[in-house]
Amino acid sequence: MSNKKRTTTYIGVTNNLERRILEHKCGFGSKFTSKYKLVDLMYYEVNGDIEFAITREKKLKNWHRDWKWNLIKEDNPILDNLAADWFTKEDIAEFKNIPNLYD
Repeated sequence: MSNKKRTTTYIGVTNNLERRILEHKCGFGSKFTSKYKLVDLMYYEVNGDIEFAITREKKLKNWHRDWKWNLIKEDNPILDNLAADWFTKEDIAEFKNIPNLYD
């Protein structure tokens, strides 16, 4: 995940990428992602083994900034938001208003 200016990145693990992206877009979840407005999906890997995914996440989090950007640019050279068209403004507004979801 990154912000609009591509100055900050976030790496995480989820069992539901679509839901997690929607949470980011609504400002739910980590204080870090909310603070830096990390709502653009730049890169993702699909893996069915949660233990491997967690190990991979930890490894990537320890990488130097340039290494992370090089990995992203291998698959996404122009740094598009891969989830740009996943949700409408109405989808986001509706999700934000689900009662008690994040209380």
